Amino acid sequence: MTNLEAVRAKFDELHTCVIIPTYNNVNTLGGVIADVSAYTKQIIVVNDGSVDNTAEMARSFPFVKLISYPDNAGKGWSLRKAFSYAIEQGYEFAVTIDSDGQHFAKDLPAFITRLEFEQDAIIIGSRNMNQHSIPGGSSFGNKFSNFWFKVETGIDCPDTQSGYRLYPLLLLQDINFITRKYEFEIEVLVRAAWKGIKIDWIPVSVYYPPKELRVSHFRPYKDFARISILNTILVLIAFLNIKPRDFFRMLFNKKKINQFLDGHFWHPHHSDTVKAASIALGIFMGIIPIWGFQMLVAVFLAILFRLNKALVLIASNISIPPMIPLIIFGSYKMGALWMGANTGRLEFSRNISLESVRNNLRQYILGSATLAILAGCIIGLLAFGLLKLFKKKTVLAL
Repeated sequence: MTNLEAVRAKFDELHTCVIIPTYNNVNTLGGVIADVSAYTKQIIVVNDGSVDNTAEMARSFPFVKLISYPDNAGKGWSLRKAFSYAIEQGYEFAVTIDSDGQHFAKDLPAFITRLEFEQDAIIIGSRNMNQHSIPGGSSFGNKFSNFWFKVETGIDCPDTQSGYRLYPLLLLQDINFITRKYEFEIEVLVRAAWKGIKIDWIPVSVYYPPKELRVSHFRPYKDFARISILNTILVLIAFLNIKPRDFFRMLFNKKKINQFLDGHFWHPHHSDTVKAASIALGIFMGIIPIWGFQMLVAVFLAILFRLNKALVLIASNISIPPMIPLIIFGSYKMGALWMGANTGRLEFSRNISLESVRNNLRQYILGSATLAILAGCIIGLLAFGLLKLFKKKTVLAL
């Protein structure tokens, strides 16, 4: 059996197809289909409302399964339609490849090889974005996207904008996606990561033709605005829901706690001073009264001061619901130091809320700032001492 025959057999054995979304790319679509067909005939083409001869080109290949509709709806909608159709056809995995000739079919065996060992991941074909032929806008957009993806998921991915990917279709079918255009490729990665699906990548080749020959349907202003709005929504969801959820899950998982401590507290590249400062900042941000924006500001400051972002985020979870009455009461009492004869009175109960202190908000704000600084300094110093003690014990044990 030749290598090509082995790859074709693996595509069939692993129930994997190739999806080619296309819009007015008749000049390159035929070549892409021909190249892909050398490795598999399991090909689905999605004609996203093209007004050229795209549909006729796809039909000229008898083995191609064609999805076609009259109105251009966007790449995200094409992929969503293709995923549903592929599952109906019995496929469990799908490789998506662009129809403009940017990607090379010769990289398909690499996806299949990785799939044999990793069937619960989205595998991204990571491009070399340092090539001279890469447009400046694409390079910037990729760095921008990678940054926000890490903020939203904690995953450092080298190429979140590559359309050359392998998707585990069955793991995605319960996610209700909301986007239809280019921003879908960001949404699917973030929401898959939130669901616990691994995000992995392999290196692939990429071709960008000269500017005068380049065809792109990406609209810089409209599509970039859509992506920015999506990232804003995803960041809010991440910090108000996903990260607190993951924190609670970690508290009840001994293995994850140990992995976190080993990876971020005991053995990271940061110095003990940086780690202690990260914890101190997290505590400060968890208490300071900017409810709803604490984690967003915490991440910004962690990046600004080059601190350990994971430690900052974990420490900022001091403001979890069971602790909120204690924090509000402590802040209110601490504020009495500044109010003199105008000090208000507040009895402690687990029903304490911001509404409880509305009659003397100034006392609460001054007190919360004082408590945030004091608690941050004390816990930061304790963390620093614990780190030094741990290192001393480790040295003595050796």
